[in-house]
Amino acid sequence: MRDDTFRTDAQLPLPALAHARGCGCLLHARRRLGGALLGAGALAATPAWAQGAGEPECKRSGFTKVVSAEQIEQSAGQQYRQMLQQAADQRALGPVDNGQVKRLRYIAQRIIPFATACNGRAAQWRWEVNLIGSQQLNAFCMPGGKIAFYSGILSKLQLDDDEVAMIMGHEVAHALLEHARERMGKTMATRGVIEIGTALLGLGNLGRTAADMGGQLLTLQFSRSDESEADALGLVLAAKAGYRPQAGITLWQKMLAASKGAPPQWLSTHPSGDSRIRDMQARMARMEPLYTQAAKPDQRFAPPAA
Repeated sequence: MRDDTFRTDAQLPLPALAHARGCGCLLHARRRLGGALLGAGALAATPAWAQGAGEPECKRSGFTKVVSAEQIEQSAGQQYRQMLQQAADQRALGPVDNGQVKRLRYIAQRIIPFATACNGRAAQWRWEVNLIGSQQLNAFCMPGGKIAFYSGILSKLQLDDDEVAMIMGHEVAHALLEHARERMGKTMATRGVIEIGTALLGLGNLGRTAADMGGQLLTLQFSRSDESEADALGLVLAAKAGYRPQAGITLWQKMLAASKGAPPQWLSTHPSGDSRIRDMQARMARMEPLYTQAAKPDQRFAPPAA
């Protein structure tokens, strides 16, 4: 007899275009590259910004223009469907009548209406929200509005609805700010600078190795910046949806407690938890009026059993 129970111990590869929240790193330090890559350093110091609509947090980098949004969204959709099929094959795709699936979709329905004010493309996205039965502390929103939460982040951290909304707002912000598209544009530009610099300076293979390492660190710095931007916009989205901004602080206190044994901060792709909390505390004066004016949720859900 087949067991159709929803499993929460699946082992699934993360889609390439998914944002990896649960990487295990202690999450913000701004690391300058020094003289290893002068050309790439100049590129990082003078980004081009395209002002988005709506809130001041809706800024998008000019690097997004380097690659096609349609192609990235199409690829993300394919990867997302593949992930859902892999989860279904392991009986680890949350069924529609699962309480946590209902919870995630309800919170998403409150946040999504505020997305188009930040990025007009969001009006064309076919939003999806799914629960993956895995013990990883992870959640993401892929380009095109493809959202996934892993059951582990809900059960292990015992998140309340406000904390779930903070994560969802953060992940949706990555998609609205087109950070995956931006990172691809920056990677292409950085590789171009490395090739030119190596040729001009006659560095040879040794120089190319050092330059490649510098390019990797530069990419990490961009990712830290992405995280800070997503934190800021995510707070706005969740507050406007009627969820307490202070929950962003309790969320990261829980994440800090769960991230023992993290790698060195300067090699992380995330801001540190401590600095993240300080940044959020500094934003509360702006967030509280948004929350006060917002319509509040008419449903509340409990976290899953630990």
